[in-house]
Amino acid sequence: MNTIALALLAVWFVVVFIVRSVVQKRATGDSGIRPGAFAEDASGIERAAYLLLVVAFAGAIAAPVAAMVGIDPLTDNDLVPVVGLVVSIAGIGATYLAQLGMGSEWRIGIDRTEVTGLVTGGVFSLVRNPIFTAMIFTAAGFTAMVPNVIGVLAVVCLVVAIELQVRFVEEPHLHRLHGDVYGGYASRVGRFVPALGRTPGREQR
Repeated sequence: MNTIALALLAVWFVVVFIVRSVVQKRATGDSGIRPGAFAEDASGIERAAYLLLVVAFAGAIAAPVAAMVGIDPLTDNDLVPVVGLVVSIAGIGATYLAQLGMGSEWRIGIDRTEVTGLVTGGVFSLVRNPIFTAMIFTAAGFTAMVPNVIGVLAVVCLVVAIELQVRFVEEPHLHRLHGDVYGGYASRVGRFVPALGRTPGREQR
């Protein structure tokens, strides 16, 4: 299962970052990759979120490697890794489909000088950040495949990174771009889970 976990991690990275950007480039002439944390005007929180994301991916790789050299799992239940495998595969597919759901508006990172549209249809009518939801779901699957403390810490780092990125970087950026339109959307639709994480807005008053 350790080797399978490493292989799936490679597939996840290729699908989410490389394949999606190639598809975007062919469809729009733009890869969708933005400077984000590397931009001169990036905030400290944005850079911290990026660093935690890197740590999370490194931890996801380290977990199966550590298992190969003998680190003890947190559970001996043979069903847990199997469930994790199914969850991971489903999560990779869900992540890619959510990315496709953004169409030409898909981006990795933020360019504060760029005006982009607000996607509210499809799966984005259920949750505001379905890509991140699917990423967390996938990471939890990987941890179940290799249930050791390193994998758990990797998921924690990923969740914290996503929370920082969404709450303190992306949501303020979307409020600046779309004002009350985004405010109304955020008041109706949950942040990561349907109906949870909605923000106070005119439509809730």
